Amino acid sequence: MPDCVFCKIVEGKLPSTKIFEDEHSIAMFDINPVATGHTLFITKEHYPTFLDVPSEKIGVLFINMPRVISAILQATAAEGFNVIQNNHRCAGQLISHLHFHIIPRHTADQIHFNWKTQPYQKDKTEELAKVIRQKLANSKR
Repeated sequence: MPDCVFCKIVEGKLPSTKIFEDEHSIAMFDINPVATGHTLFITKEHYPTFLDVPSEKIGVLFINMPRVISAILQATAAEGFNVIQNNHRCAGQLISHLHFHIIPRHTADQIHFNWKTQPYQKDKTEELAKVIRQKLANSKR
């Protein structure tokens, strides 16, 4: 994709601070980190969202991610981490190229996610579960 920032990084046309690279993915520091060590784990091939990755290629993305996370945690002395992956602008995806945010966390880091929960509604939940199970039964993926 000619206008994709991440594709330009993969092609070497834009600079980045890479900490890992293999034939399928790159891990690099986010240029707007929410924490020290905030890393983006991106696919080398352009896929706009998680659902655009062919089934046979999705697993390879997770082979080295645990190694990268472990190294980040050790280097930052983090106590925990978040792995966040957004799909589409309404969900917070700003660059339309599959990527995962790896965010090292510390107990007092003051990073908060503003999730507004809803009360559990058993009837509506069961109804939705039936619809989803039916969709899964009819799906190929």
